[in-house]
Amino acid sequence: MHDRRRRVRGHDGTGRPDGAPPWAGLGAELGERATLLQFSSAFCAPCRATRRVLGEVAALVPGVAHVEVDAEARLDLVRRLGIEKTPTVLVLDAAGRIVRRATGQPRKADVIAALGEAV
Repeated sequence: MHDRRRRVRGHDGTGRPDGAPPWAGLGAELGERATLLQFSSAFCAPCRATRRVLGEVAALVPGVAHVEVDAEARLDLVRRLGIEKTPTVLVLDAAGRIVRRATGQPRKADVIAALGEAV
């Protein structure tokens, strides 16, 4: 995973002045220990491969969830989080804080290593 760290705007690092994380309205449960938040687009071949890899890792590591976001449908999140291309993966810790950010198709071993920072 190529690490691209970017500071998320907001008073508390969540991207919103009210303190709520920007992904609060997704309707998806975050993982108990960590979450792999993937931004994808419909015609993105690497996004499909990324979905498979992240799904495998989430199934392998207890307490880790994989949540996929359609970037075109959630432009509000894309803009707020500075997502510039798909796939982009944010690794969130149990509290929903971003601990790692990467773009492009990840390798399974790199995803597991990135989770080490979150759990």
